[in-house]
Amino acid sequence: MPTPKSTPARILDAAHELLRTTGLARTTTKEIARAAGCSEAALYKHFANKEEIFVRVLKERLPGVGPLLEELTADPGERTVEECLTAVARRAMDLYAQTLPIAGSLFAEPALLRRHREGLAELGTGPHEPRDQLARYLRRERDRGRIRPDADPEAAAALLLGACFQRAFFTAFSEGTGTETGTEPTGDFAAEVARTVLRGIA
Repeated sequence: MPTPKSTPARILDAAHELLRTTGLARTTTKEIARAAGCSEAALYKHFANKEEIFVRVLKERLPGVGPLLEELTADPGERTVEECLTAVARRAMDLYAQTLPIAGSLFAEPALLRRHREGLAELGTGPHEPRDQLARYLRRERDRGRIRPDADPEAAAALLLGACFQRAFFTAFSEGTGTETGTEPTGDFAAEVARTVLRGIA
């Protein structure tokens, strides 16, 4: 007989499903608690606010870039810089593809966007985190002598992740339309972006 899930796990499962189907702006803590089979008071025993739940869903239910970048920064092993950047690009596109529908609705409601931004700032996180982590990895590769000493890690990180975000946006925008935008295999695009960025810093 399977072990029953803890209340926090049920809350995160429910939040993930609601965020995916309803969007961040329209998902309330009351709805999350109802879907998780607990009271809203019980939800607040485990999470400070909706923003904390969102961050936990990102870290525990979606394909995170952070753990991969921490691993590569510490020790890339036998992987080349190109292989590392390709892996990061693939993971980033997966992450953006799943988070765009979740967070997109926020931008239609300025007050909610402001509250969400303030909530993330209180938690010490935000959408800048993958870029900062990638820049940190590239600085480490520069220290290792695997990219040029005059390479700009911040600019390279912005270029790679910006391309991944745009790709995810185009794919989401054209889904079901039969257009060619975003239809190339993700792995090929990731490799090409990584190779192009690397040409500027290798």
